[in-house]
Amino acid sequence: SLSVSGLGFVYGIPIFLAGAALKYAEIEPVPVFSTAAGEAIFESKKTDTIEKIKQDVTRHRYGDEAHLDTTVKKLGLVVPGKDYPQLRELRQEETPEGELAFTMVWQSIDTPYKMWADPRRVKKYETFFGPGVNAEVVKIDAEQRLVGVKLTTGPKKVVEEEETA
Repeated sequence: SLSVSGLGFVYGIPIFLAGAALKYAEIEPVPVFSTAAGEAIFESKKTDTIEKIKQDVTRHRYGDEAHLDTTVKKLGLVVPGKDYPQLRELRQEETPEGELAFTMVWQSIDTPYKMWADPRRVKKYETFFGPGVNAEVVKIDAEQRLVGVKLTTGPKKVVEEEETA
């Protein structure tokens, strides 16, 4: 017959291995940098999509490549055979116009800044993360390869087309 220590061994090893596998596949929550004004404007101006992003990335995740891994893949920001861009932080602040500026800061070792900032892709961010947001790409830190996708609430910004002669 199995003794108590034998049972502990038989059941303990798989439980330990499962726990170790989960710990290995764990993605830490992303920090949110905000002021009191940023928090207040977030509460009053957040869109459903922005709220879902914040809820999703500020909790532990298990088994994904990265926070929002399917999002960066759908947006064409994963270079085949390379690592996924890693979401490093969220920033929320109030704009001078009284809107919410919600910035996702990514460390993008393998995806070049030009890919992030491609005008067609920036338009895609507005529809993907919309409705009700304007998107822009900001270079945060070139050395650390940090790039921000900044979503600002409010009416659509009209980009003036340069007149051609």
